[in-house]
Amino acid sequence: QVQLVESGGGLVQAGGSLMLSCAASGRTFNRYAMGWFRQAPDKEREFVATISATGGYTDYAESIKGRFLISRDNAKNTVYLQMSSLKPEDTAVYYCAKAKASYITTTSWTYDAWGQGTQVTVSS
Repeated sequence: QVQLVESGGGLVQAGGSLMLSCAASGRTFNRYAMGWFRQAPDKEREFVATISATGGYTDYAESIKGRFLISRDNAKNTVYLQMSSLKPEDTAVYYCAKAKASYITTTSWTYDAWGQGTQVTVSS
């Protein structure tokens, strides 16, 4: 039903910044929390950030806390991930996801729609 399309990935040097966007289809975008996950080669998918339906609450993985910022614009059906002070270990495919409910959640099984992913590569 819901389709998510990520964009904004690319190659950046360590210490640099990048902005990811996720455009969502559907008429009920503002009823659900959204999240970002990432998967590096030979690693399991891991939680990055989440934001509540109206943007009032957010949560972040400890590894990126203070460096990344999640936000959303419900009028545009879009969620963003501002990434700064990037490190080589941030290199991964980043996925946007829609939660099953309105509140923030960090576990992948609580999300029921996923984007195709966008590659982020951070060089030294």
